[in-house]
Amino acid sequence: MAASVALAVLIQPVEAAGTVSPSPSPSDRALQERLEKLVRTPGGPPGVIALLREGDRTAVCRAGVAGTAAGRPPRTGDHMRIASVPKAFSGAVALRLADRRKLDLDDTVGERLPSLPAAWHRVTLRQLLQHTSGLPDFPTAPAFTEILQADPRHHFDSRRLLDFVADEGLRFPPGPRYAYSNSDNTAVALMAGAATGQRYERLLERLVYAPLGLRETSLPQGYRMPRPYIHGYDVTPPAPPEDISEALSASGVWASGGIVSTPKDLNAFIRAWAGGHGFLSPATRRQQRTFLPGAASEPAGPGANAGGLAIFRYTTRCGAVYGHTGNFPGYTQLAAATADGKRSLTFSINTQTSKSVKPELLAQVRAVQEDFVCALLRR
Repeated sequence: MAASVALAVLIQPVEAAGTVSPSPSPSDRALQERLEKLVRTPGGPPGVIALLREGDRTAVCRAGVAGTAAGRPPRTGDHMRIASVPKAFSGAVALRLADRRKLDLDDTVGERLPSLPAAWHRVTLRQLLQHTSGLPDFPTAPAFTEILQADPRHHFDSRRLLDFVADEGLRFPPGPRYAYSNSDNTAVALMAGAATGQRYERLLERLVYAPLGLRETSLPQGYRMPRPYIHGYDVTPPAPPEDISEALSASGVWASGGIVSTPKDLNAFIRAWAGGHGFLSPATRRQQRTFLPGAASEPAGPGANAGGLAIFRYTTRCGAVYGHTGNFPGYTQLAAATADGKRSLTFSINTQTSKSVKPELLAQVRAVQEDFVCALLRR
């Protein structure tokens, strides 16, 4: 089967400068074996790519294939759906606007988005970013799911996604309770747009893509993937993997999960978001890292999870990293970095897993991710 193709670990330069290692170390070979075992797992991903970066050195570890038809391995410049990691991007836009005094973490929905239901008006930007708002999750609305079932490629008006739950009150009083919700980051993007008078897509370009040099990252509205890309699959043995890369329109997830990026771009983003010097002010960075113990990303990341403002802390047996995970039909993602942003990891597989979708596979993926975090922290 094509998914059995695997490449050895590569140590290669980043940008123009770097040091090339002539051969993988024993620890690198152990990581490679973990990836090869993952793609051999029944129901597991056809391919996986992990990118570890320290300074100007990048270790790329990969197994399996980017697409079962072509049979080639995944590459760092391949596009992929980054699932819920876009929630970190909307957080980056909001906190950079806070640094510019265009937004305040205590701004409320009622102040910035008065057309939204009055029952939501007291929710603050801080609560949206930390998933303590109580907003109902729009993808669970029956009207939304009915549209997707009838036409998975339906083009939604992304700025009206919250209309699907506008007749609902809050699920709980905003404040100490945590509940992961796609509505939260949709509201964050709308607040950013209201505060600046600019479309959210433009804010992403100006505040995130351009400063970080993310040339292969975008927020599309349709279902097409930019070429080349890592194909995403539904893997349900004994049937062969089904390519679902372009099965759904990104317009239905927008700021909560619609961004397309590459392992290289995503790695550059997470370095800045987790701790890159100058990306956020020290005061705003402290607010970002106000964590709720036990608040897990979706899916849960490696180790013990704690939730901050559009960022999670993953405390493993080897130490802590900071980042975000995500799952979307065909893809599961982890992007994380150290607190100073100097070491970073992206870990991407081309099938979906979560606490409700193949939980046994998720447990295996989290264990492998933890091994990679340990490798990152040892380098």
